[in-house]
Amino acid sequence: MAILDRYIGKTWISLLALCLSGFVSIYLVIDLIENIPRFLRSGSAAADITLYFILKFPEMISRTATFSTLMATLLTLGLLSRDSEIIAMRSCGISLLRISLPMLVLGVVSSILLLINAELILPHSYARTQMIHRTRINTNGAHLAFKRNNIWFRSKSVILQARLFEPEKKMLSGVVVWTVDSSMNPISRIDADTAVYHEGHWILHSAVQKNFLSSTYLSKKVSSMTLDLALRLDDLNVLGSDADNMSIRALHEYAENLRLGGYQAYRYLTLMHSKISSSFAPLVMVLLGIPFATRSSRNGGIARGIGASIGIGFTYFVVNAVLLSFGRSGVLPPVVAAWGANFLFMLSGIWLALTVNE
Repeated sequence: MAILDRYIGKTWISLLALCLSGFVSIYLVIDLIENIPRFLRSGSAAADITLYFILKFPEMISRTATFSTLMATLLTLGLLSRDSEIIAMRSCGISLLRISLPMLVLGVVSSILLLINAELILPHSYARTQMIHRTRINTNGAHLAFKRNNIWFRSKSVILQARLFEPEKKMLSGVVVWTVDSSMNPISRIDADTAVYHEGHWILHSAVQKNFLSSTYLSKKVSSMTLDLALRLDDLNVLGSDADNMSIRALHEYAENLRLGGYQAYRYLTLMHSKISSSFAPLVMVLLGIPFATRSSRNGGIARGIGASIGIGFTYFVVNAVLLSFGRSGVLPPVVAAWGANFLFMLSGIWLALTVNE
């Protein structure tokens, strides 16, 4: 049986490497088309460009591993079925579960490696790519930083700090705006509950304005005021990408700080749980792919494997995206939204396994 396990495992790993390299190559080409013009306009060195894309490989792998695992499983069983090897193994009294055991073990290993990548490797590699982006591409003098507890933005003499950005509402919460002179001495400070982006301007609501230049300390409350700030929604939408590439621990701490500050943290709690659930998606794909492939006939096993991979993968990502959107908006609990797709597809795999004709 050890020989059989090695044979099936080697076939699965070879096909996984082939699928993963193919999807990563497609991802890389698209990323090159999108980012190379910006690098060229900024006059970046070839070494910086190369390092930027090398550092993006952990992100590319994390985004393509689930689909690659599903396709590798279906193609492995398709090849074995095409060459009548599954029939031969079953005729020797080997059960479907025993045939599938090497792929299940490798699915568990793949999920653990993805979890390690998401927690330890991806956050650091993403931070490096952002550093290259800020120092080599974004040279307009405006700087945006996303910390665990705060959003910071500086442009010339204005410094903005905010606790939370809600993309759907185009709104910043917990806003503090400082105006400083050339020596970084404070000139004025504005505290506002919210700042809403409207027609190219930021509208501060429930604001308190403080002036430090007059001989007497002045503080004025206003219900709303307009703030001219070179902060675009496109800049803030980058926060979504930052959050997607934060570690599980960082997301948990950030969500907890928001909760303690009186803000809703559905978005970040959902992201935190989805980081874990997405790491185990490859194992779910193996559990689903094995019975699905064994129900197919010998003829067209490979073609069916490719077609089924596209169909199942597309369905999974659609269902998962819908559930995550419900979790981010607070309609569903974050745990349910993050694990819902995995649970549904795992149940589908169990049902298919129970109906496979041994």
